[in-house]
Amino acid sequence: QVQLVESGGGLVQAGDSLRLSCTASGRTFSSYTLGWFRQAPGKEREFVAAINWSGGRTELADSVKGRFTISRDNAKNTVYLQMNSLKAEDTAVYSCAADKFGRSVGMGSPARYDYWGRGTQVTVSS
Repeated sequence: QVQLVESGGGLVQAGDSLRLSCTASGRTFSSYTLGWFRQAPGKEREFVAAINWSGGRTELADSVKGRFTISRDNAKNTVYLQMNSLKAEDTAVYSCAADKFGRSVGMGSPARYDYWGRGTQVTVSS
C-alpha cells in the first residue's frame, strides 16, 4: 500500500506563492504518474497538474497555466506543486494522487489514480 502525505498549505494573500509537497512511501515511486487535484467547498474535484514517471511530460489545467509548476524528485519520493500569483479562486483542499501504472495519457482524469493523499488546505485571501 502506498501512502501519500501532502504538506505546505496555508493562508496567504492574493499574489503570494506557495509550494506544496507530497511525499510517498514505497519503493516504486519513480514509476508512478503523479497528479495534483483540488476541491473547493460545494464544488467538484478539479484537476490541477500531473507529471509522468520520468518528469518528461507534464499537464496543467488551463486555469493554472503560467502560474503553477509541477515537478518531482524521485530520490526523495516527492512531488511538488509550485503555485505563484495565487488568486482567491485557488482556495481549495489540494490532494496528490499516484497512478501505479505510470501512464502518460489521460493524466487529468481522477479515475486514472490508485492512491490518494488526505489533502492540504490552501486559502487565498483577496
